[in-house]
Amino acid sequence: MKPIDVALVVGVMVFWGLNFVFGKWAVVELPPIFAIACRFTLVALILLPFVRMPRGDLVRIALLSLSLGCIHFSLFFTGLAGLDPGLSSIVAQSQAPFATLIGAVLYKDYPGWRRWLGMGLAFVGIWLATGEPRVGGSYVSIALCLAGSLFWAVANFQIKALGRVDNFALNAYMALFAVPMLLSVSFTLESGHVEAIRNASAYAWFGVVYMAVVISVCTYWVWYRLLRRYEVNLVVPYSLLVPVFGVMSGVLLADDPLGWRTIAGCIVTVAGVGIITMRRPGMADPEAQSKSA
Repeated sequence: MKPIDVALVVGVMVFWGLNFVFGKWAVVELPPIFAIACRFTLVALILLPFVRMPRGDLVRIALLSLSLGCIHFSLFFTGLAGLDPGLSSIVAQSQAPFATLIGAVLYKDYPGWRRWLGMGLAFVGIWLATGEPRVGGSYVSIALCLAGSLFWAVANFQIKALGRVDNFALNAYMALFAVPMLLSVSFTLESGHVEAIRNASAYAWFGVVYMAVVISVCTYWVWYRLLRRYEVNLVVPYSLLVPVFGVMSGVLLADDPLGWRTIAGCIVTVAGVGIITMRRPGMADPEAQSKSA
């Protein structure tokens, strides 16, 4: 890769890592599912005027909106509200081993011993990181993040099946379909919307705008440009930097404690996901990863 493109892809990883902190700013002041509905409303408003409707794929996009836009985001960001941003960025890496297991069950893509090793290391790393003493009361949040990552892995395969759809059209219409689902779930399960809107600080709204504009629009444009220019094997491994930048941004911007278990857990998780990624780059699909960020 050209040095300028290496700098661009590393920059994307930095922004994705920061997303866990800025997303946390949004979901601690606004009801988490409602905050995601606001994010996707903004994404739809920005992108829809500039994309063509993928008429033949609307049903499959609606199903993707359910699994990724509604279920994944509802679970993961509700979990993020009760978990340190850095730890959540490590837990999010469980998508890769989950995708490997789903591929084995649905597509008979049975893992060899190296990918089994990678899956084992990834889960051991997550266990190490979430074993910090301060996480003792956050097991429900961890479970929600893990469940969200499982649906992220499911969406991975749905996205592959929609490969012919323009990426920005896919993002726009997924957002459009996800908004009413998210609002329905939010108004059913969450409360205090009016009070939260009135009292939300600039940090919360910055988090919503950051997730929508910087992540869903700007970094996607750069990422897809690089994927069109280079082989996926050259680009995908950079996604291993996301939890590294996630932990660093959590420490620097959210005052996350940095204990030895967090450091060791991050290293072991990245090593495990790295093995999976090198053996099967699609198991850590960058498109699914960026959409979940």
